[in-house]
Parts: sequence; C-alpha cells; structure tokens
Amino acid sequence: MGERATPRVAVVTGAGSGIGRAVVQRLLADGWHVVLAGRREGPLKETAGTEGVIDGDHTLVVPCDVTQPADVERLFAQTVRVFGRLDVLFNNAGTFGPSGDVGEIDVSAWESTVAVNLTGSFLCAAAAFRTMKAQVPQGGRIINNGSISAHSPRPKSAAYTTTKHAITGLTKSIELDGRAYGITAGQIDIGNTRTEIMTTLGVGEGALQADGSRRVEPTFDVEEAARAVAFMASLPREASVGSLLITAAGMPFVGRG
Repeated sequence: MGERATPRVAVVTGAGSGIGRAVVQRLLADGWHVVLAGRREGPLKETAGTEGVIDGDHTLVVPCDVTQPADVERLFAQTVRVFGRLDVLFNNAGTFGPSGDVGEIDVSAWESTVAVNLTGSFLCAAAAFRTMKAQVPQGGRIINNGSISAHSPRPKSAAYTTTKHAITGLTKSIELDGRAYGITAGQIDIGNTRTEIMTTLGVGEGALQADGSRRVEPTFDVEEAARAVAFMASLPREASVGSLLITAAGMPFVGRG
C-alpha cells in the first residue's frame, strides 16, 4: 500500500504530440507525476495543459533534444531534483526519416534518423539506467517505443526500419544488464494509430504496399496505445512485459509483402 500511496514518476520523450501526448495524458489521469520532454516547449505545455495541471506540481516540462547528451543529462537531473526519483522512462521520441531504399537514401538523412531513433533512445536509456541503478533496491522500468517495422518493414523505409530493429537489441540488452539492479525493460510495437505520422505515410489515402500498389489501411485510436503503455508502466516490480505488439485490426502486417 505504501508504494502506491506516493505518485510514481515517469519521463516521456516526444511528449508534444501523437503517442507521447496520449501517454502523458493517460498517466496523469492515472495519478502519475510526469516529466514531458521534447524539442519544442510550446507543444509540451499544450500537452500538460490538457489535464489542467500545474507545471512543477504533477508535471515538469523540459525542452530537450534527445540527440544532445547535455540535454539528456539535464532532463534526468531535473527529474530527480523536482520529484526525487524516476520509476519509468517511456523512450518515445522518433522520426520516420527519409523515404527510399538503401541505394537511394542520402547519408546525411540516414545519420539524422539514426541520431534521433537510435542514439537518442540510447542516450535517454543510459541516463535513466544510471538514475534507476542509484535507486536500488527500487530500480525502475524502461519502455522503448519500437514499431511493427521492428518486425516487418514498409517499402522505402530502410533507415526507419533499421533503427527500429536496433531498438529491439537495445531493449533486450537493458533487460539483461538491469537484472542485478531491479531495472526491467520492455518494448511496445505499435501499428497504425491515428496520429500525424500516419498522414505522412498516406495511410488514410493509400499507403504504399510491397507490390507497388497503394491501399487505404485501418487505424485505431491512439488512446488504446496509451492504455497499453500505461499497463506496462503500472505493473509491480516483480512483473514485466518484455514485448507487446498492438496494431489496428486488419492492417496489412501479418502476411505483409
């Protein structure tokens, strides 16, 4: 009972829109303290404001570029300074990156995608891991946002797909190395929530398929994805979801290609 009496603390990256925003709102509704991280302060404050909470009370807004080590260190230092500890990191910041096969992608576009999706996730996980390691025996939990592209790619998505496959290796390594410190790690792979990136991919108008055709694909409410993340986050320390896949019913994933 004592553990639940004190609000738990979560850091959510990419909190200014999409899945990150929905997860922040879900966790706040469940009574968490939430640290919102993202490049732009305005959208972060909009996310926090939707729940009518006060910055520094239930939420802390920290503008942060996850590709910059100093920004990431500041994010977790402020989290501990304001809330005293860290229970969960939702490692969510990401970009779809360039559209193209491996022979078409410009190296600078490749490096930018890797910097956000992979190096940024590593930097945040590393800082969270160090913070949680110092909290033994409390430990903590890291949840990485992968993608169904961690299992099967879309056409012309070599950069994005490669980074998301790499996230799976990062997640498993964190889970293994964190055992001695009470740190668990899990990955959620989400397909076709109704968010901005689905518009970019043309899912509602006709997304590119493996056979070269375009198909309107089903989507689902981002709140359901947020509920899944909240479930993973809220488990007791003795339980962990290592991998969770949630997609729009009927989307072309099983049998893709």
